[in-house]
Amino acid sequence: MLVHGAFHGGWCWSRVAEILRSNGHRVFTPTFTGVGERAHLMNPDIDLDTFIRDVSAVIESEELDDVVLVGHSFGGYVVSGVADRMADRIASLVYLDGPMGTNGKSVLDEAPDDVRQARLAAAIDVGGTKAVAPPSSTAFGLSKPEDVAWVDRRMTPMPLKAYQTPLILKGAPGGDLPKRFIRCTTPALPNIEPSARYARENGWAYAELATGHDAMVSMPSEVAAMLTAS
Repeated sequence: MLVHGAFHGGWCWSRVAEILRSNGHRVFTPTFTGVGERAHLMNPDIDLDTFIRDVSAVIESEELDDVVLVGHSFGGYVVSGVADRMADRIASLVYLDGPMGTNGKSVLDEAPDDVRQARLAAAIDVGGTKAVAPPSSTAFGLSKPEDVAWVDRRMTPMPLKAYQTPLILKGAPGGDLPKRFIRCTTPALPNIEPSARYARENGWAYAELATGHDAMVSMPSEVAAMLTAS
């Protein structure tokens, strides 16, 4: 199951999903409530727990087991929450340049000052809901004009409350499940480094991709290969 990050939706995984499906894998790309094709559901009650429930509901309704749960960027917090609540349904976790989060802390709590201030400065009102306007996708390391245009026209505002909700975990992120961290290095976002370091220091499988943060857009074949590597 491929879980997207902030401002994105399940659509951002389409290139990777196509490759995986062509190789016989069953792939799900859920979209969080209030963004992407579900942007019309934006409301003031949406928080991080909403997103965790969104993904958990797909696992439950599709009766999935042995799930490889992949979280990109903000989606790292989400998959940590899902795995904490239903570890018996998860085979392994992959964090694609995504923070795994810390119990009791929100995304904004753990963000560097410049990132925190940028998100708050981008706050807008969307039909009565406080949200964060999406930046240009060049901020996510995309440079090809066609990729930038494709992502820019699809991104939607993120509910601000989702950034402010503490992640609640019973144990360490990912618990005892097998975990892998994939670091995007060209360019490397400084705010991801603490999570990459945590993964390395705690014995997770670790790999790097010489591309920007939105690797599922810029290097879909390489991402797909890494997700299926033993």
